[in-house]
Amino acid sequence: MPHSRLSFSDRAISALPFAASGQHIVRDEDVPGFFLLVGARSKSFMIQGDLWENGKRRTIRVKVGEVGKIATREARAKAKVLLGSISDGVDPRPKPQEPVSPSANGPDLTLRQAWERYRDGHMTRKGRSGGTIENYRDHVERLMSDWLDFPLSKFGLQPDLVRARHEKLSEENGSYIANGCMRTLRAIYNHARKAARGLPPDNPVSAVDWNSERRRDTALGLADLGGWFNELAALENPVRREFHLFLLLSGHRPEAIKKARREHLDLRRRVLHVPKPKGGEARAFDIPLSRPMIRCLIRVLRFGQSFYPNQATAWIFPADSKSGHLAEHKEKRDELSKWGNDLRQTFRTIAQTAGVPELDLHLLMNHSIPGVNAGYITRNKLLRDHLRIQQEAISRKMIDAARGAKQSEGQATALWIDMPGRRLAAST
Repeated sequence: MPHSRLSFSDRAISALPFAASGQHIVRDEDVPGFFLLVGARSKSFMIQGDLWENGKRRTIRVKVGEVGKIATREARAKAKVLLGSISDGVDPRPKPQEPVSPSANGPDLTLRQAWERYRDGHMTRKGRSGGTIENYRDHVERLMSDWLDFPLSKFGLQPDLVRARHEKLSEENGSYIANGCMRTLRAIYNHARKAARGLPPDNPVSAVDWNSERRRDTALGLADLGGWFNELAALENPVRREFHLFLLLSGHRPEAIKKARREHLDLRRRVLHVPKPKGGEARAFDIPLSRPMIRCLIRVLRFGQSFYPNQATAWIFPADSKSGHLAEHKEKRDELSKWGNDLRQTFRTIAQTAGVPELDLHLLMNHSIPGVNAGYITRNKLLRDHLRIQQEAISRKMIDAARGAKQSEGQATALWIDMPGRRLAAST
């Protein structure tokens, strides 16, 4: 240690070499308790004194400032004040701040923070599907990306910002997307205010003039099914062909059926289990399988083994994709006029012509059951007989329409939908 004591001045301190290793102390000759802590890269003015409290002594240190950022004369003056406080029994160190509760920092909560809390604390915990979470994420992180670091209180106090953004999105992205984005913001704000009571109580989305929305009527009627089956038979990829057929016969959402695994299929019980539908694991259910649905699944299992042998070990609808299962279900409209949710609407429409009651239809499509009394119905008790009979009735209507369709030259729709034959279907 080159110096243990020194009369502090800017020149003398500047001439002090840094420590070769560790740290060492150089004390001021003029002010007891005032010293310099010299390290390998920095020099700091410090004070040290004994503080007496309730008859007990505590030695405390306080940093005065960094050499180069504060002059020696100023540092010495501050040191004398700090040491005087210690002599008077007052701890000059700043008191630690009390932890701030979520409700207290509510007005400063940013949209980014509120979204993360809603995603992790609500959506994930409630078991919302990955597709639903991704849809919300797109709204927040793409359509409202410039707002991510704004405090939520800004929107609560200036709802015109939200109204203007809705109008902008309506013009640039469409009325449905604009409404969906605002619903996401409304949900996030409501969730944030449960803990952050300092937020303005009125949800800023209340300022929005909602775009009118109409349920898209893209369903096929019985008279249209024949032509659609002819289009379907012309698709080159048999896995995609069976996928679209199964969507029609089941009436379920494409994302759930794409991810169907071989272990989800129970041919003995004649059900396909859907573990993570829209609404999450809490809404897991079994699809009762009609005979045409079983024939469809048997065909696709065989096609999958031939075309995608590696992926077919896990997935019912395999594909040469990153996930291993069918990822993109859209077709060119001039090749297949209806697909996806069009077929879900068609299922509902044909079910009405088959005389299926509304409650049974809700159960088959895994919709929420309306009414208080319906909540006491146990779905599994109806599955084996009643719901499967209804499923058979709907499938029969569809297949009969296909069999009665006028066949285009070179096509054999009726023959295709009856494969792999009555004997094999009956054995299931």
